[in-house]
Amino acid sequence: MNSLNANWLNEVRWDANGLVPVIAQEHETGSILMFAWMNRESLQLTYETRQAVYWSRSRNRLWRKGEESGHVQHVYEIRLDCDEDVILIKVEQVGGMACHTGRHDCFFRKLENETWLIDQPVIKTPEEIYKHE
Repeated sequence: MNSLNANWLNEVRWDANGLVPVIAQEHETGSILMFAWMNRESLQLTYETRQAVYWSRSRNRLWRKGEESGHVQHVYEIRLDCDEDVILIKVEQVGGMACHTGRHDCFFRKLENETWLIDQPVIKTPEEIYKHE
């Protein structure tokens, strides 16, 4: 396969930087786990390997979800929205944590009375997740 000129990739409306926003949704529960970006190569790799591969804007490189933490995302479905400019991937989140803070998902702050409240516990601290030897 490995053709970055695949017709299906050409149907995506990439932004000026060659990126598209991606929402990762838990396959079983429907919970939104995280938001990230993909470029053509990361979307192609995600499709081919059935594991989420994103584009890290801060590192300026491909980022295989779970490459350091082990919390990979197995991809069940890849969907394109009606405007062709947002990708939704339905995943199984290995380890039960999508967030680098050690929480289930990245949307753990909830606005109540003009205050952002944290409503999810830390399952594992970042120090426990990212052990550097």
